[in-house]
Amino acid sequence: MDEKLIQRLESAVARLEALSCGRGGSPDIGGDAASLDPSIVAYEDLIAQFVGRVSSAAEKIGGQVLDVTKIMEQAFSTQKELLIKVKQSQKPDMAGLVEFLKPLNEVIVKATKMTEGRRSDFFNHLKAATDSLTALAWIAYSGKDCGMSMPIAHVEESWQMAEFYSNKILVEYRNKDANHVEWAKALKELYIPGLRDYVKSHYPLGPVWSASGKTVVFAPTKASASGAPAPPPPPPASLFSSEPPKPSSSQPKEGMAAVFEEINSGKPVTSGLRKVTADMKTKNRADRSGVVSAGEKERGVSSSSFSKAGPPKLELQMGRKWVVENQIGKKNLVIDDCDAKQSVYIFGCKDSVLQIQGKVNNITIDKCSKMGVVFKASGRIYLIDVVAACEIVNCNGIEVQCQGSAPTISVDNTGGCQLYLSKDSLGASITTAKSSEINVLVPGAGQDDDWGEHALPHQYVHVYKDGQFVTTPVSHSGG
Repeated sequence: MDEKLIQRLESAVARLEALSCGRGGSPDIGGDAASLDPSIVAYEDLIAQFVGRVSSAAEKIGGQVLDVTKIMEQAFSTQKELLIKVKQSQKPDMAGLVEFLKPLNEVIVKATKMTEGRRSDFFNHLKAATDSLTALAWIAYSGKDCGMSMPIAHVEESWQMAEFYSNKILVEYRNKDANHVEWAKALKELYIPGLRDYVKSHYPLGPVWSASGKTVVFAPTKASASGAPAPPPPPPASLFSSEPPKPSSSQPKEGMAAVFEEINSGKPVTSGLRKVTADMKTKNRADRSGVVSAGEKERGVSSSSFSKAGPPKLELQMGRKWVVENQIGKKNLVIDDCDAKQSVYIFGCKDSVLQIQGKVNNITIDKCSKMGVVFKASGRIYLIDVVAACEIVNCNGIEVQCQGSAPTISVDNTGGCQLYLSKDSLGASITTAKSSEINVLVPGAGQDDDWGEHALPHQYVHVYKDGQFVTTPVSHSGG
């Protein structure tokens, strides 16, 4: 028998013995009694069955996938403790609800921080796990006027946000690593049907608070307890709404409102101004000639470009990943010593040409944009052969030419993309999301025939027909 199941059975027996020994005591529902409630027991089964499956797959992968999975385990455990407290507490007001849900929000914020900064190799895993955790916010539902969907609908909508990245994991590792595929499938089953069916069975209208339980209050800070004014709180990074803002009339006016208030006060508004003498005027100042030298121009351009973009890179890291970063105006970049186990990550490049001479596993083009030159691409990436996929993310004006094979090409949040496919790559699967001006050029039937250009649609019409929505691309008439 599974060790975790044995531990849960022993824990349940210990709680029953504690209840039998304390029978006839206080009528209030204690922690042990609340833990034995059918809804809490069912939530423990949810964690043991579905969260346990995700954890088992993550342990085989390790790294950041295991780290974010452990945070998911912590989030579900935290919600279990909150559900126990719900059965012991009266329904709080909005301020009390925010304080009550603070432990869960802190765990979700911890997961969100893992997706920030530089994009990692497991970015899709991190985003899928982090976006899915918003489903746990169903516990904040307090009524139809709270601004949230019903708990069941909230869980389904939250998973739809995470499913985009979960599908990218399935596509990337479909024929590559079964552990990643198992992790993505287990993650989906955790929410659909796992958490959705649990909420449907026990909390379809939201959490059920105790009518005679204790009241949820704010925990006073040290500053407020000593009588000193507390510092202002940081900007909210919470999934849950906080107190409504105070009326603007009770706060001092700022900006243009303060200017007009001073003008209307009747006081001499020019009393605090200094008199401008002739030598202070721009036309009379010798240090303001208005002519910018070539040296100053070059210094300004070089310093601003370096501070924003950082130093350029073209290097192989850890023997597995080629990094090409911040290359500006470089037309002769070449990667020739590569193999099928390596990946290429291109970030922040402008007006550059990169040639990859060899087979690689994956190519990601991130935040590359074009210069202001008409009919000239900003970054021209020649792909000789790609084993898994080519991803284009957050780019503008990208030109990709595939001279070999590429099973999958993904274009996300990109404006202006030219894809040149060879005869070997005509069977490629092209996925687009939040992108526009995507043109795919395919070779003609003969060697001397012109290339055929096909524009991929980015506008669609959705029509409700025969009990379901039918989606078709928008076609524009030339007449």
